[in-house]
Amino acid sequence: MKLEKASLLNSPLTGIASTDPICALATQAGGAIGVIRTSGKGVVEIVESIFSKPLNNAHPNTLHYGEITDEQGNTIDQVVVSLWRAPHSYTGEDAVEISCHGSAIVLQQVLIRLSEAGCRQAEPGEFTQRAYFNGKLDLSQAEAVADLIASTNKASYQIALSQLKGHFSNELALLREQLLKMTSLIELELDFSDHEELEFADRSELKTLAMKIDNKVVSLAHSFQTGEALKKGIPVAIVGQTNVGKSTLLNCLLKENKAIVSDIHGTTRDVIEDTMSICGVDFLFIDTAGIRETTDEIEQIGINRAYEKLNKAQIVLWVIDKTPTNEERTEMLQRCEGKQLLIVRNKAEKELSEDNNRTENQEDDEIRISAKYQIGIAHLEERIFKAADLPELTENTVIVTNARHYDALTAAHDALTYVMQALEMNLSGDLIAEDLKLVIEELGKITGKQINSQETLINIFKNFCIGK
Repeated sequence: MKLEKASLLNSPLTGIASTDPICALATQAGGAIGVIRTSGKGVVEIVESIFSKPLNNAHPNTLHYGEITDEQGNTIDQVVVSLWRAPHSYTGEDAVEISCHGSAIVLQQVLIRLSEAGCRQAEPGEFTQRAYFNGKLDLSQAEAVADLIASTNKASYQIALSQLKGHFSNELALLREQLLKMTSLIELELDFSDHEELEFADRSELKTLAMKIDNKVVSLAHSFQTGEALKKGIPVAIVGQTNVGKSTLLNCLLKENKAIVSDIHGTTRDVIEDTMSICGVDFLFIDTAGIRETTDEIEQIGINRAYEKLNKAQIVLWVIDKTPTNEERTEMLQRCEGKQLLIVRNKAEKELSEDNNRTENQEDDEIRISAKYQIGIAHLEERIFKAADLPELTENTVIVTNARHYDALTAAHDALTYVMQALEMNLSGDLIAEDLKLVIEELGKITGKQINSQETLINIFKNFCIGK
């Protein structure tokens, strides 16, 4: 989704939102069916003027079969028209969708007729922008629309759907309610500062509330690392010495010949990356150059890049074909500090064929596989997914995936730290109020909803009894 600067200047943020009729193709041309969306003031009459049946007096939320015609009354296409009335539509405005045959020429001709009848072409993201301005979505939900469209796996889909359904917004709404309570108490204290006998803001109570809010803010901010990984793919580095089967393992995991496989040492000299899904989560597998002592300048560059990728990986597959020495194990553990390290013993087909235990029951330090014969790969995938240590993902899971949201949450945490310090030091209410305003402002950036002075006053008179 893209919000155009020109459109924002003509919005409730600085003025009045545009309500002129707009139209746009909602599906790609070339399919069996193509859908054209319209929204805005007068769109029902506009569509009616090019449609073979009356619409203006039709019931909302109804479908109508008929023909779109040109200026001479000739049929362009047989279509189904869907009718919605404000405010019960995606944008909150009167809206009509036209379902045509998916031919590019048909869709083009219908768009031309809509343009001739008074609809302008919508700007990118303008339908969702209007939904935001008309209170159908907040900013975080509007951003979730783009994430839902761009989702490529079950995990990213579930997170985007959760945000679109308002679960993240609901979390922020609870924080907003608590912040509003704190702001109201502080404002009362300031307004009645001349009456020392009156106490509205118990400092210990305010501090407890501030800590509760901050814990939630920090928890949401911490989820961003998981959200970022789920959105872009959890990075998994495949490392090890030369000729232990790293490239064969990559090809086996990806189920395609992505990397060159050879018995010659040092074949892989650059980083090879690709993504695959395990249990609905994308993992970015990175095959690296074999680690060994070398005088080859180009190979050394590849080895240096291997260490760089290892540092950035969340999970490391250390591929071996024999038991590592204590020194090798210690060095690898040090390099992988803070990461999930899986030791993968490759070329173990003989051991696996002689083992009475199923490969799925391997729970020892080394995961035995045969990449060449594709033995033990399913178990390895299970261990990789387990190593990701992901929370249970449902459409109700709240995980932050947007860097803008993370920045706002981090700034809110910093401001809350000052609030708690001020309460601890028993500083004046006006200083605390300023820091609270910063918290409110930062959290408000996420949804686009701030707490203004009028709302604070309403809350004071609604929830507090002052002299009846």
